[in-house]
Amino acid sequence: MAEKEMQQEFQETTTAENAANNPVEAAPELSELEKLKLELEEEKKKYLYLFAEFDNYKRRNSKERLELIQTAGKEVIQSLLEVLDDTDRAEAELNKTGQEHTGVRLVFHKLRNILQSRGLKVMEVKGLDFDADRHEAITEIPAPSEDLVGKVIDEVEKGYLLNDKIIRFAKVVVGK
Repeated sequence: MAEKEMQQEFQETTTAENAANNPVEAAPELSELEKLKLELEEEKKKYLYLFAEFDNYKRRNSKERLELIQTAGKEVIQSLLEVLDDTDRAEAELNKTGQEHTGVRLVFHKLRNILQSRGLKVMEVKGLDFDADRHEAITEIPAPSEDLVGKVIDEVEKGYLLNDKIIRFAKVVVGK
C-alpha cells in the first residue's frame, strides 16, 4: 500500500510541476483555441526576453569597442609622457638663455599637438582643492595665506588625462 501511495504522490507532484512550467498542459478543461492563445503568449514572452537580452548585448559590445578604440594607444602615450616632461624642461631652459631656437620649439609644439589630437590633456591643478582621486601629494608646506590651506600650492609633475580618464596623477605640494 505504501508503494502505491508514493507513486500517486509522485504523479501529483510531477503534474503540479508541469502545470507551473507549462500553463497549457495545466488546464485540460481549456478549449484548443485557448490553449493556442496561451502558447502564443508564452512564445511572445520568450521572444521579448531574448530580444531584450540581444539588445543589451549589442549596447554593451559597442560601448566596450568604443572604450577600446579611445584608449588603444594608452601605453604608447604613457611612455611618451616622460619625453613630454623633458621637452617642457628643455623649453624652460631655452627661455632662460634667451636664445631663439625656433626649430626646437616647433618640434616641441608639434609633439604636444599630436598628443592632444589623440585625446591627451594636461590636468590643471594649481590653486584647486587637493583631491586624492586626482592628485598625489608629495609634501605639505605651510600655506602662504589662509585661503591656500588644503589647496595645491605647487605642481612637481604634471598629471594627464586621456579622453577624460586619468593616466597619470599630478604630483603636487599641498598647503597646510
